[in-house]
Amino acid sequence: MFWTYDVPGGEIRGGHAFRKQQELIIALSGSFDVVITDEQGNETRTSLNRSYQALFLPKMTWRHLENFSTNSVALHLSDSEYLKEDYIRDFQQYQTLKNGE
Repeated sequence: MFWTYDVPGGEIRGGHAFRKQQELIIALSGSFDVVITDEQGNETRTSLNRSYQALFLPKMTWRHLENFSTNSVALHLSDSEYLKEDYIRDFQQYQTLKNGE
């Protein structure tokens, strides 16, 4: 697990997908948006602002977090330990992998 906090206004966090890792994101304090982008570039935005709601992100989900309110805290719960090799940080590589090319 890890936290995202003290994010300055206008900043974006994330911009990646995981090959195998799955994650739950919870707004412990304040609010923020989770933006999921599919391999065609279509975006779905979910606003998190309640500590009793969580957003599940299965493996191979491209995401970023934005629109953080003052003093917001995001709790990230993962089903595995951090592995640098599991990250996909290039959207074109993500598209290729999702399309099975």
